[in-house]
Amino acid sequence: MKLFSIINKSIKEHVRNFWILALTVSCAPFFVFVYYLIDKSTQPAYTIHLLSNDNGIVTDGNKNINFGEEMFRAFEKLQQDTGKSAIHFIKSKSRESSLTQLKNYKANLLMIVPENFSKNIASLSTAEPSPLDIEFVGNITNINYLISAVLAGDYLNKFILSMTGMPNPVNFKETGIGTSGVRTSFELAVPGLLIFSIIMLMFTASIALVVESEKQTIKRLKLSNVSAFTFLSGISVVQVFVGVVSVLITLLTAIPLGFKIEGSFLLVLLVSALCSISIIAFSLILAAGCKTINHVLVIGNFPLFLFMFFSGSMFPLETKTLFNIGDYNFTMNGILSPSHAVSALNKILIMKEGFSEILPEIGSLTVLSVIYFAIGIFLYHRRHMKIS
Repeated sequence: MKLFSIINKSIKEHVRNFWILALTVSCAPFFVFVYYLIDKSTQPAYTIHLLSNDNGIVTDGNKNINFGEEMFRAFEKLQQDTGKSAIHFIKSKSRESSLTQLKNYKANLLMIVPENFSKNIASLSTAEPSPLDIEFVGNITNINYLISAVLAGDYLNKFILSMTGMPNPVNFKETGIGTSGVRTSFELAVPGLLIFSIIMLMFTASIALVVESEKQTIKRLKLSNVSAFTFLSGISVVQVFVGVVSVLITLLTAIPLGFKIEGSFLLVLLVSALCSISIIAFSLILAAGCKTINHVLVIGNFPLFLFMFFSGSMFPLETKTLFNIGDYNFTMNGILSPSHAVSALNKILIMKEGFSEILPEIGSLTVLSVIYFAIGIFLYHRRHMKIS
């Protein structure tokens, strides 16, 4: 009988702590659904830019041949014959324009053909063949670059084999964007981890808001005619400071372990502050749905997991493009503000970009923060500060 009494007591405890029970049983099914949506929106597409500087040659029969141009046509035909619609070859206008596309994730690889390409192919059948040098440019840390490089290399070798009958005569030169070619896997993970330290503000900011309601101190604020905007602004200033300090502590932990700051430290602080503001703004929405600190600690795990795994802070994630802002792709996971902060810090710390290159990310962070704040202030005022 004592066993049944304990079982009955345990069931009642779970009913009392309904949110903890709900989190336990619904967390995994929730992420099954989320991963399904991500998988459906993620379509493998590898965009390869081909920049041909080939001058061509004139044969003994006064025929002009340009193997750089023929290679591009052969790539297109081979792509059509194999049915690999996920691979797209685009003729590049210039190295600079393609680099811009690479940095904004609108291309995966830039393949550069040298001026003497045709001349060197013709020499392969002679007694003194010249090497074929091809340059691959891209973000070496990006998995789509690696796949694109393998595919492009395979296509190139097939083309050379069809022209000369000689397999694998090409020398590949790989050029990474910024410091992507010399960074360790640990260093490449640091920008995302810096943003993860800010994501954790979701708990401190939400608790700072909910505790006023739980301890009934919100009543004094109501009676003193403090507006919701003033109250929330005061808390936000403190939380932004906490977020920036968290980033600094994370950096100070990473630097002795081998991480080097290559880009502008001031830009890192700017992005950190903007990301902190966006997380605080989202915390308003979370706080509006919670009555107690326990509710925050339980319910807050759902958005925390979303921001952790689908913003790119823990591992790279590329999803379907919703729309373009100039050369900047706004993807499905771009709805989560930290995804733009991760992109900005990667540009600053890995690619050594400046302020003008991260303007799209700054703009996206600002707009999302305004949207989050507008929704959060409305809901929080309605739930906790409205005087009945």
